[in-house]
Amino acid sequence: MSGERRRRVPRRIREQQIIDVAVQVFARRGYHPASVDEIAELAGISKPMVYLYLDSKEGLFLACLRREAERLVAAFQGAARDVRTPELRLWAGLSAFFAFVAEHRDSWVVLHRQASQLSEAITAEVAQARRAVMAEVAGLVRDGIGEALGPVPVADEEADFVAHALVGAADSLTDWMERHPGESPERVTRRLMNMVWVGMRNVLAGEIWTPPAGSGAPGPEPAGTPGAPAAPEHSVQE
Repeated sequence: MSGERRRRVPRRIREQQIIDVAVQVFARRGYHPASVDEIAELAGISKPMVYLYLDSKEGLFLACLRREAERLVAAFQGAARDVRTPELRLWAGLSAFFAFVAEHRDSWVVLHRQASQLSEAITAEVAQARRAVMAEVAGLVRDGIGEALGPVPVADEEADFVAHALVGAADSLTDWMERHPGESPERVTRRLMNMVWVGMRNVLAGEIWTPPAGSGAPGPEPAGTPGAPAAPEHSVQE
């Protein structure tokens, strides 16, 4: 009996051990083919114990989603916290994001691939995790635009638009990174910053793109429209 007491693992630690194994199994097999029996065996406990701790297979998957999403947001926040300028905070946050994806591939597979087309509860959890990341990026974008424009107020819609474009690009680049294992997280971040941040800086300086005359596309957006500076100084199409 005393030996059993010594071997007893606190519930909080045991749950994390189960989730560690579950992330690997879900990433390797997918949600539906993954079995609780295999997860229990690899975790060194009985199947009923998995259900006791995490209620169901869906409950176990939700626990994996929540923990990995929290770890991703924490990595993003931690990297950007003590950096001075919004531009460098965005750089640090994106670097942390791509490093997380590279170092925790199983976590990203569960968050990014296995969670789609599953139950309503799982879909809602994924949406909440995405909103948390989006809020962090939008805040950095808003700060960056605000710093560039000085006292000119920044529309939430504009920051939200850029944040969605940036997060969408980052999502797609995780698959691109898998096909290009020689690309480091730092290099991927640099290339994304050059494409997005430098382009945004040019727009803020008054340089905008408009369709060529006679193309049949609508003309320039009216002043005051998000993305269209009130008094552009330069234009790609003169």
